[in-house]
Amino acid sequence: MNAIVLAILVMVSLSLARVSVVFALIVATLVGGLVAGMPLGEILDAFNDGLGNGATIALSYAVLGAFAVALSRSGITELLANRAIAGLNLDSDGGNRRLVAYTLLAALLAAAVSSQNLIPVHIAFIPVLVPPLLKLMNHLNLDRRVAACVITFGITAPYMLLPVGFGAIFLNDILLANLNESGAALGLEVTRSMVPMAMLIPIGGMALGLAVAVLFSYRKGRRYEDRDLAHGDETPAEAARHLAPWQKAVLAASLVGTVAVQLVTGSMVLGGIFGFALLSVSGVFRWHEQDGIFTEGMRMMALVGFIMITAAGFASVMQASGEVEGLVAGSAELIGDNRGLAALVMLLVGLFITMGIGSSFSTIPIIASLYVPLALGFGFSPMATIALVGTAAALGDAGSPASDSTLGPTAGLNADGQHDHIWDTVVPTFLHYNIPLIAFGWVAAMTL
Repeated sequence: MNAIVLAILVMVSLSLARVSVVFALIVATLVGGLVAGMPLGEILDAFNDGLGNGATIALSYAVLGAFAVALSRSGITELLANRAIAGLNLDSDGGNRRLVAYTLLAALLAAAVSSQNLIPVHIAFIPVLVPPLLKLMNHLNLDRRVAACVITFGITAPYMLLPVGFGAIFLNDILLANLNESGAALGLEVTRSMVPMAMLIPIGGMALGLAVAVLFSYRKGRRYEDRDLAHGDETPAEAARHLAPWQKAVLAASLVGTVAVQLVTGSMVLGGIFGFALLSVSGVFRWHEQDGIFTEGMRMMALVGFIMITAAGFASVMQASGEVEGLVAGSAELIGDNRGLAALVMLLVGLFITMGIGSSFSTIPIIASLYVPLALGFGFSPMATIALVGTAAALGDAGSPASDSTLGPTAGLNADGQHDHIWDTVVPTFLHYNIPLIAFGWVAAMTL
């Protein structure tokens, strides 16, 4: 068995068995490297070299977590949640819970889409926006699995379809450029207008999966406890009672400033530090509490951060193993002359490669050089080739235990410790997005 396939199966199996994802990633790294024939020292060197790639985003999440806890400790989130609950009459049977729940999900979707295409902050908005909404979700009995599906759709589908923000990078700078580079000698010429059109059918599959998740799979609802995110000399509810108007203005400025600083500097760390510092000097919580609040926020994001760091090491070993080319070559031998089977196998191989590397952005340069000659050799059209390569790279971004697209939603929804990363984020997003992506990606390859 190919080393990458075996490593992915080990990682997923251990994760589903409720083994720590960090432990599962380390074991899968060793298994994959050893099966690929790498000496143990070489595996450890590649793993250690890759760890640094995940450190920046892990630190960013820790700082943003501290900012989120500081917001909660100020009492403003408690105040807004209580007003929403009272205003919408959610504590009685008279409130229109379903309408409010759909409105909240629509707002989360809009924020997620904006984070990719309009205000490109990627997943940085999640630790700040989502934890304050948990109490409102609890009173709506909203199943957090559907919230995870909505957020994951919003941070993956737009960049595969809309050539703006991160979409411009994915579609034009990476997908288009690598397709033309890999297909130049074979006569393939792809234009910018062709790429979004080719990805329309696969993204339609994701949209169908989202509709199923919202309207059917998780419609029934779930019950959660109300838990404070921060602990100090007073509860958030008590802190909310003595917030001065100018302090509320500072809170708003800290939110805007956090986003602005990140956009200007390109650093989530500086954005989170700015917001936390502004809250610290505003007096919304006592000065001697700020160290404990910062530590509590970092602790809240510690698991997600360590998964991100370990996943970067895992991806480094998978790339160093040299097994990607062997996986594609081995699958090509099984296909024969069947175009339908060729499309399906290429998509499934893409799923394993992306789950191994952890990012669709990093996958395209690797698979385009292998898939373009293969696709053209089977007689696929340029549009079908775009759909195959783009979908194969996108597969696994949603539904991987180590992907930003699943770790981000978990970081926000598990702020109070009531949302399981594997069973409440990874499994729902895998079922509702990867399966439709394979089906609709195959249809696109066969019809375009």
